[in-house]
Amino acid sequence: MQRRHGPWQEGRQAAEREVAAAIVGALDGTDLIVEPEIAGPGFINLTLTDTWLTTQMEGLFSDPRLGVEKTEHPRRIAIDYSSPNVAKEMHVGHVRSTIIGDALVRLLRFHGDEVIPHNHLGDWGTPFGMLIEHLIDQGFNAEHSISDLNGFYQEARKKFDADPDFAERARLRVVKLQSGDEETLLLWNELVDESMRHFMKVYQMLGIGLTPEDNYGESFYNPFLADTVDELEQKGLTEISDGAVCVFPKGFFNRDGDPLPLIIRKSDGGYGYMSTDLATVRYWTGERGATDLLYVVGTPQSQHFAMVFAASRDAGWLTPDHNAVHVNFGSILGEDGKMFRTRSGDTIKLIDLLDEAIHRAAALVQERSELDEADQAKVARAVGIGAIKYADLSSDREKDYVFSWEKMLATDGNTAAYLQYANARTLSIIRKSGQTPQPGTPVILAEKAERDLALQLIQLPAAVQSAIDGYTPHKLATYLFDTATAFTAFFEKCPVLKAESDELRASRLVLCALTSKVLTMGLDLLGIEAPTRL
Repeated sequence: MQRRHGPWQEGRQAAEREVAAAIVGALDGTDLIVEPEIAGPGFINLTLTDTWLTTQMEGLFSDPRLGVEKTEHPRRIAIDYSSPNVAKEMHVGHVRSTIIGDALVRLLRFHGDEVIPHNHLGDWGTPFGMLIEHLIDQGFNAEHSISDLNGFYQEARKKFDADPDFAERARLRVVKLQSGDEETLLLWNELVDESMRHFMKVYQMLGIGLTPEDNYGESFYNPFLADTVDELEQKGLTEISDGAVCVFPKGFFNRDGDPLPLIIRKSDGGYGYMSTDLATVRYWTGERGATDLLYVVGTPQSQHFAMVFAASRDAGWLTPDHNAVHVNFGSILGEDGKMFRTRSGDTIKLIDLLDEAIHRAAALVQERSELDEADQAKVARAVGIGAIKYADLSSDREKDYVFSWEKMLATDGNTAAYLQYANARTLSIIRKSGQTPQPGTPVILAEKAERDLALQLIQLPAAVQSAIDGYTPHKLATYLFDTATAFTAFFEKCPVLKAESDELRASRLVLCALTSKVLTMGLDLLGIEAPTRL
């Protein structure tokens, strides 16, 4: 049945068109837009002029920041990410925090903010009492590798659960560690040093900027814990519950409706991670003057961080001038929809995952590349590591995503390889031309595909800002994919080397060069390499 519009609807549409006409009449964008069009019930269609677009293209070509301005109000941002546990190998569960955190550091520094990374290592407490006591029982060997330590930790845990005598000795070893016992500290330092060698190897493979100087493990905050609790007590924010000192931030309850506590000192006088997290806020805002605190940690910790932030505001460590954000993220799933693990159900070691990515990429590169063996190895590393990073960063970080080798290494679709190949193609065209695109070259937008590409290229600043504003790298990744797609359409429809005139050829070479600049910069902000040849 045909829907008929009543008189009131027709009157409303007429009024809307009148409003649109009034807006159009007041516009003064002669140099920016062509004559606006009113469509339908009152939509206003705006079209940028070719003159304005070509001026933007020519300006971008000579701008090393491609139109992305630095902030006029830089912030001092402390960002917590990666945070593996000492004496354990990094596994696939660390990959999202590490990759997302590194991308945010790159984006925020490019934005002009002062960014202080801190790697909150798990390096203190009962687990190390267990492990050190077990190593003493076994006869410690300084040549132990991280794999050995991983196995020793599992053995120590079994002994701790099954042997009351060992459990008591492990607890006493924790006391010795916390009191600075020389023998215990020596062994603990060996554990930390071997673990750091492993972490740095992984970070180097991934292209992550964390260094040993960025380590702020749980041990770092240990000297601040007593003062943190004392200050909370002095401010009247604590209560005793079952012998433990607790803070009860307002608005947090369990399923039974009882208030939820942050236990800041246990009944036995010890401290846990809740104490450490409060001391962390106090340290970074009070001692280091951070204006922003970012925690790149999985979504299951959302309530915990909300409670820590609430308690910190009550304590005055977070003021209205501070910005504290839990940059949460979902899980990595296998193609079966379950948590991503090996076929035997074991946790996947991160270094094994990276090795496999490089190995798979090497087969892809060998199949398509004419480079020599050494250069193919470099490209395989860039493609393989880029595939893992982009698969993560191109997904909305709050959602789970499915890990698929086939999809992430595909050279078509929204993958790092597609973007890397698009960039390499732009540079290949320029090399074959025998010319170097020059600043000041007039840009001609003769075809729709040229204009569409130009419109895409000028949106880089908005894409970068959007990724920064929401701590959402996937918005930049989406923009880069759209840019590569626009370039592919341009390449297919607009001959460059066989352009109809020298002027058009020079213009299209500029569009190729600008596309490469945008893709290279954008990928670098995500921590992904853009090889010049593939």
